[in-house]
Amino acid sequence: MMMTAIGLMSGTSLDGVDIALIETDGRRVQAFGPVGYRPYTDQERNLLRQALAEAANLPHRDARPGILREAERAVTIAHAEAVASFTALHRISREDVDIVGFHGQTVLHRPAQGMTVQIGDGSALAKAIHIPVMHDFRAADVAAGGQGAPFVPVYHRALAQSLNREGPIVVVNIGGVSNITYIDGDTLIACDAGPGNALIDDYMFRSTGQPLDCEGRTAAQGAVDVGWVIEAMKRPFFALPPPKSLDRNDFASLTLPAHSPADGAATLTAFTVEAIARTVPLLPKEPKGWIVAGGGARNLTMLRMLRERLAPVSVEAADTLGWSADAIEAQAFGFLAARGLKGLPLSYPATTGVPIPMTGGVVARP
Repeated sequence: MMMTAIGLMSGTSLDGVDIALIETDGRRVQAFGPVGYRPYTDQERNLLRQALAEAANLPHRDARPGILREAERAVTIAHAEAVASFTALHRISREDVDIVGFHGQTVLHRPAQGMTVQIGDGSALAKAIHIPVMHDFRAADVAAGGQGAPFVPVYHRALAQSLNREGPIVVVNIGGVSNITYIDGDTLIACDAGPGNALIDDYMFRSTGQPLDCEGRTAAQGAVDVGWVIEAMKRPFFALPPPKSLDRNDFASLTLPAHSPADGAATLTAFTVEAIARTVPLLPKEPKGWIVAGGGARNLTMLRMLRERLAPVSVEAADTLGWSADAIEAQAFGFLAARGLKGLPLSYPATTGVPIPMTGGVVARP
């Protein structure tokens, strides 16, 4: 049975809420609906940055002391506003939507300690939008000993199977953190690869006051500090086999020497690219093609560096295939919500390290 699902994603880059509608049975996508975006205000983004800092000291995953309670309320309201404006704009009746997949905002991800925290009140959102909401997707995986990330490989697989291409194909999603999905027939392997846009965004904010390096224009004018990248790549994480996952701030302690904004942005972009390329020796076979999604697909300098580093293998932006580079994770959480309703697996031993294929998610009804 096909379902109409809305997916919501607020990524680690803290830019805003992506929203997308898809028609799916949880195994394949029958149709893509409209997509949308509700940016965070500067005030909301600053609140989330404070929440990230305070979350480092959370005693347990349900605790919401101080600023975290305020941030959770802001996240919930922003998502409710995103759904309200999206359904009004596209004249979508709430009675026609079977489920909303609500990822929430990750503020802490420490699977080794059994902790993954996404703020956002699923019950309050369901009441506000009058549609059932599935939320807290990652908790069951982490509780079972999995990494809880990356969590969209099953959606990448559904998209890749529709291409009818010879594998292996790798889908790389470059959000705040970058992650890869290796697809070769029924073989599905995934892991976080390294930093994505988070280090670049934070650096741009500190050095220029801008929230990101738009289209990689700043990095395009800079020179890469190759020695710094080589040193940064010595971190043990990069040699670990999949599955493995990262918190947004796992590389925040890395500091650049005094550089111009252009050289700093170029260096951090090259670091993200090198981390992605280092996953190749960890895979069963050399990929025959790469597809880039997420905010990084909009960074032309990132794409150019990836093509140079992965040559002669093709590197394509997701939107050139008719996929939505920006909304792919939002679509994925609509897809995952449909799978969760049917009790289908959301994660697997080779994607998160969970012992057995796991379903997940908690349903809140209006």
